[in-house]
Amino acid sequence: MNASASDALENSLRDSLDVLVRLSAVIASRCDEELESVMRVAAERDATDAIEEVILQSYLFLGYPIALNAMARWRAVSGASAGELAAVERDTWLECGEEVCRAVYRDQYARLRANVRHLHPDMDSWMVEEGYGKVLARPGLSLQERELCIVAQLVVLDVPRQLYSHVRGALNVGATESAVEAALQVGLQHAEPGACERAREIWESVRVRKAESCS
Repeated sequence: MNASASDALENSLRDSLDVLVRLSAVIASRCDEELESVMRVAAERDATDAIEEVILQSYLFLGYPIALNAMARWRAVSGASAGELAAVERDTWLECGEEVCRAVYRDQYARLRANVRHLHPDMDSWMVEEGYGKVLARPGLSLQERELCIVAQLVVLDVPRQLYSHVRGALNVGATESAVEAALQVGLQHAEPGACERAREIWESVRVRKAESCS
């Protein structure tokens, strides 16, 4: 990809979203120097709540230790206080989770649920209630913004099956192809060569399948 094409992709994400996507990818890269650099840029924006939502949701894909360390670094860099405990409505998590998960997966929703339930029913329950209901249905970021951040993070993690699902999911919830490609490009900057190759193959596969479905 030449420089002008890369610049055009970067411009597909508005500045505030670009910072969120970059933060998501860098948290996954576990590079402390880059993480602090991105957080310093983020701290100059009036986007504390959005930044913290990106860090909070990262625990779904990276685990508590990395998310906790990222939040601790954010506190040190930004000086922002922890604020108030978010209102918790546990009785809505399942319903909200089913709604959000269905929006991301669309016609693959029933198949996803069946496949995960086959692996273990508790994992199916946790995925919907905790992952999609408790976390991804939270206010503070749109579902489209969350999915673009997830795409960049999954490129770095090199998990092709999940990346494929969330690339399609980002498109399903309204992200443009250029925005998804820009998020992928951010992830590619922090991924290993093999992961980059697999991510490009996945993106091409999704684009081909999307074009075929529209023809």
